[in-house]
Formats: sequence, structure tokens, C-alpha cells
Amino acid sequence: MIRRWRKRDLRRLSRGLRFRLTASYAILFSLILIGVATGFRLYLQKTLNEQVEQDLNDYWISAKGGYLRIFWDRGSHQYFADWYYDDTDPDERTLVGEIKKVFLLTDRHGNVLLDYKTKERQISSTFEDIGIDKAAIRRRIEKFQANPTAPPDWDTRRDSDHVRYRIRGGVILNPETQEPFYVAIGESLDPNDKILARYTLFVYSLVIPGALILGSLLGWAMAGSVLTPVREVAQTAQRITGSNLSLRIPSRQADDELDYLILTFNRMIDRLDASFQQMKQFSTDVSHELRTPITGIRGQLEVALFTAKTTDQYREAMFNALQDIDRLSQIVRALLLLSQAESGQLVLQKTRVDLGELIEDLAEQFQIPAEAAGVHLSADAPRGCFLTADRVQIERMITNLLSNAVKFTPEGGRVKVSAFAHDDRIEITVEDTGRGIPAEHLPHIFDRFYRVPGSGTAPVPEQGLGLGLSFVAWIAKAHGGSVRVDSSPGEGTRFTITLPMELQEAGSLELAGQPAGS
Repeated sequence: MIRRWRKRDLRRLSRGLRFRLTASYAILFSLILIGVATGFRLYLQKTLNEQVEQDLNDYWISAKGGYLRIFWDRGSHQYFADWYYDDTDPDERTLVGEIKKVFLLTDRHGNVLLDYKTKERQISSTFEDIGIDKAAIRRRIEKFQANPTAPPDWDTRRDSDHVRYRIRGGVILNPETQEPFYVAIGESLDPNDKILARYTLFVYSLVIPGALILGSLLGWAMAGSVLTPVREVAQTAQRITGSNLSLRIPSRQADDELDYLILTFNRMIDRLDASFQQMKQFSTDVSHELRTPITGIRGQLEVALFTAKTTDQYREAMFNALQDIDRLSQIVRALLLLSQAESGQLVLQKTRVDLGELIEDLAEQFQIPAEAAGVHLSADAPRGCFLTADRVQIERMITNLLSNAVKFTPEGGRVKVSAFAHDDRIEITVEDTGRGIPAEHLPHIFDRFYRVPGSGTAPVPEQGLGLGLSFVAWIAKAHGGSVRVDSSPGEGTRFTITLPMELQEAGSLELAGQPAGS
């Protein structure tokens, strides 16, 4: 059980953002450290090798410049080596000793020369261990004879103990006979290898792991401090519920990515809050609108059941109940249509519509109710103003606006509907000289079931369902357009609808001012 818990806890820890950030820091830090350490090691190795080669060049110049002489002995008929230096001078004695530590002197065939004074072979014990490559010596002599200015030979060889030596090979001429002789001077690379080994052991075994551990701890702490505001955002988000959408996350005032996340989150909560409020208001409005006709139907039936005695009384009760049922049916049909529009099930049937002809027909249909209300109705829409749109929906939109304009314009007032083409768009205007809409109600007039209350002693016309302007806004938006309202109390109202001449592709159709699916 403990092992299972540990595995589960370790898995949860490894999947955490803090762990992954720390791991990223550690991997990046380790790669940087290894890269820097490797680069410095290569630089150190190059510097040590250059120092060895510089020492060998100095030894070569010293030997060739005067300490080493090769001469022909007429008595023995052979060449000898003679070291010419002041044996009492410690500097010269030390320098010659360094040259002879790893030294070889041969003729053109690879035969080792003897010292004239001591008759010792001019080959150091180290070179005897390394071995003489006579074929390479002959090739070097031939190369020198072909090109006296050729660069020296550099080689790295090992002795029986696997110690590495850096060897510089070259040719020296006898000044009298111009006979070439091969000279090789070397120096041990063992001190350099030990320095590099100690550096590698110290840096890669101690410095890098220690720095990696320290960097991981610092990265863990830094990741924790960076993620602290994120955890606060998460804790705040957990406290937000459908009944507590007023809670907001305070900004850190740092103007960074996290503040942008907090701002985006708060705006999302604002939209959710607005959606919840609209849903609640919609539920309340629907309940109220449905309760009113149902209550009327129940009342009429109860009256008929308990008080009606004649056939006419029963007929009157049933007639009144049928009126309430008709109102209930209108509400249900309107809500069904709105639901289809919001869910994208209501597809626009696009045709080429002559808007001027359509407006003239609608104005003619409204002439009788306008005259009955004492309102002068006029239309100004030239024929040939074509629009690619759903004719039924455009008719419904204009009909709703004309119906409201005639209904809320007092006797002696005027209502005018017009349409004009501007470049790639068409503007439809319905304006009246009615009682107008107060400014505080303008932002809500396109909401479902919203009805502007009457003011003062002016008579209030019979209230509708409060869905007409919602349809207007939806139809305009579904056609890729927009609707604007300008109104002043006592002066009238103007609705301006802007539509593109070509219908834009509509996705999920939704009510203007209402979130999709609310």
C-alpha cells in the first residue's frame, strides 16, 4: 500500500508543471555547464600542446644553433656528434640535459651516431623504448633534399608504459660535406595528461554535479515563486460557482503574461455572469409569459364550470379561453423559432430580392392599420435595389419594425420606411415621430421579452410578446449585417439596418446581444 502510494505520488509529482520547469532548468543548465567545461578543456589541452611544441622548437634552435656539431673523422672514416657547450655553466648544462632526455641522431640510413668524446650512442633510453623507424627517417631525408624549406615533422608516440611523447623531427647538414642527418627531439606529455585528468575528474565529478544540484534547488524555488500566482488563480477559480460569479481575481499590476491571463479569466467570468443572468431572466420571463395565458384559461374554465348556466355563457367562456390558448401558441411558436435560430437549425433560403418592391408591398399592407390609427405612412425605396437574402426573414424584420412604429406613434404622427444602396451595402431605415425610447432602455430593447414601460399619463398601447425586436436583431446579424437605434423621448425613434448586398456565410445563427446557446 505504501509502495503504491509512493508510486502514485511520484507520478503526480513528475507530471506537475513545477517539476517539469525544474527539470528543464536542470537539463539546460547541465548542457551549458558541460559545454563550457568541454570547451575550456579543449582550450587547456591546446594551450599545453602549444607550450610543448614551443619548448621543442626552442630545443631545436639551441641544438642546431651551436650546441650540436656533426663532423667527419678522417682517422676512423665516420661521422661523430660533438656537444659544444660550457659544462661549468648551469644554464647551458641544464638546457643540453633537457635536449638529451628524448633525443635521437642518425645518418640518412637510420644508423645512430656516436658521441666523439664519450663514444656514447646518440639515442636516449626513452627513444630506445619508443623505437626507431628507419623507413620514416629515409623518407624525411628524401623530403628534405627535395624541399629544404619543408616544415618539420610532428608526431606523438608512446613508450612501453603507454606514456605519450611529442616528437619533433628534422634534418641537420654537415657544414663541410653537406651530408644530411636526422635529428629528433621529444618531450613527455605525461604532465599535460595528468593535468587534464585532474581537471576532468574535478570538473565533471565534483563541480558539474554540485552546480547541477544547486541549480536544481534554485530552479525548484524559482519555479515555485513563479507558479504561486498561478496557484492563486486556480484557487480563486475553484471558489467561483454559478451562484458566486461576482468574484474576480485581482491584478498583480505587473503588466506581464500572468496579468494578461488574469484579465482574460476575469473577462471570461464577466461573460459567464452575463450569460447566467440572461438565462435566469429568460427563465423568469418565459415562466411569466406562460403563466399569464394559462391562468386566464384556468379562470375562464372555472367561471364556466361554477357559474355558467346558459349556452351563451359557456360559449363566451370558451371563446375567451381560446384567445388565451392562441396567445400561448404564439409564445410557444416564437420560442421554438428562436430556439431553432440559436441552434443553427434555421437555414436561410437565399434568393435575389428587389428590396424596393418588397418595401412598397409591405407599406401598402400597413396603410389600413396606419389610417385607422391616424398615422401617415410613407415609403421611399427605389425599384432595382437588389439584395441576396432570405425574403421571408427580411419581410418579418421590416414587418416587426413597421408594426412597432405604427403602434407607438400617436394620432397625427408620421412613419417612414426607406432603403438606399451605398457601395457594397444597403441601409434600411424605419423612423417615426412616436413617444420615443428613454436612453436607459436602449441597451435592452433587443433582449427577449423586454418591453419598455409607459411613462407619465400617455396611453400605453397593448403590449406584445417582447420578441419582435429580438427577431429583428437576429435576422440582421444572420444576414451579416447590423441594426442601430437612435431615439429621444417625445421626438421619435429611428431604426437603421445595414446589410451587405451579398449574403455572408452564416455559421451558428444567434440572437444579437445573446450568447449562442444561452
